[in-house]
Amino acid sequence: MPVYRDEAVVLRTHKLGEADRIVTLLTRQHGKVRAVAKGVRRTASKFGSRLEPFMVADVQLYEGRSLDVVTQAESLGSYGAEIAGDYAAYTAANAMVETADRLTESESSLQQYLLLVGALRSLSRHEHGPMLTLDSYLLRALSLAGWAPSFLDCSRCGAPGPHLSLVVQLGGVVCDDCAPQGAPKLDAATIGLLASLLTGDWDAAEAANDATRSKASGVVAAYTQWHLERGLRSLQHVQHDRKAEA
Repeated sequence: MPVYRDEAVVLRTHKLGEADRIVTLLTRQHGKVRAVAKGVRRTASKFGSRLEPFMVADVQLYEGRSLDVVTQAESLGSYGAEIAGDYAAYTAANAMVETADRLTESESSLQQYLLLVGALRSLSRHEHGPMLTLDSYLLRALSLAGWAPSFLDCSRCGAPGPHLSLVVQLGGVVCDDCAPQGAPKLDAATIGLLASLLTGDWDAAEAANDATRSKASGVVAAYTQWHLERGLRSLQHVQHDRKAEA
C-alpha cells in the first residue's frame, strides 16, 4: 500500500534542508513512523503548524524507501500551543513524548497511542497538575510495555500487602523477607499516591500534599530510568524544575 492514512501524534521534528522537516509520529495503527514533510518550514505551507510536537493529526502518507512522505495533514487535536504556553506542562510533555519514542517501534501500539494522546489532552486542558499527569503517564506507559509496578503485594513473592519497602529493581514494594538489607522504606501516603497514579484515582492523587508528591515523583523517575536503561534527557529538566519550585 504505497499511500495510507492514519491518526498520529507528533513526537519530535528535525530540520531537513532549507524547507523540509523530518517528523517522528506515533500512529494509531502503524506504530512509530518517520516521515518527511516537504515545504512545511515555508510560511505558505498549508499544514506545517499541524505537524509540530504534541499535535494530533489525521495524516496521509506515501511509503518511501527509507522515509515515508507526508502528503496531507488535518488537525485532530491542537494541543501544542496550550502546552507550550505553560513551562511546567511543556517540560512534562517533552518527557512524555520521549518516553513514547523509546517504548514504541514499528509495531502497532494502539494502547500507547491512546494513552499519550489522552495525557497530552489533559495537559493542554490543565485538568491536573503537570507533575501528577506526567507521573501517572509514566507508570501506565511502563505497565503497557510489560513493567507494571506493584504498590500493594510483594513484587517478588506475592505476599499480601501493604508493604512499605520499595525497590525499583524488583518491581515495586517488597515484603520484609524479600527486602534487601538497607532497602528504603516509604510512608503509607507516598505508596498510596503511587497506587492512585497507576490506577487513575485522581481524587486521591490531588489530595496528596507537596512533600508526598515530591517523594512519589522521585520513585517514578527512578523506576522509569531503570527500565528504559538510558536516562531520559527531558526528565532531567522536569526534575530540575521541581527542585526550583520547592
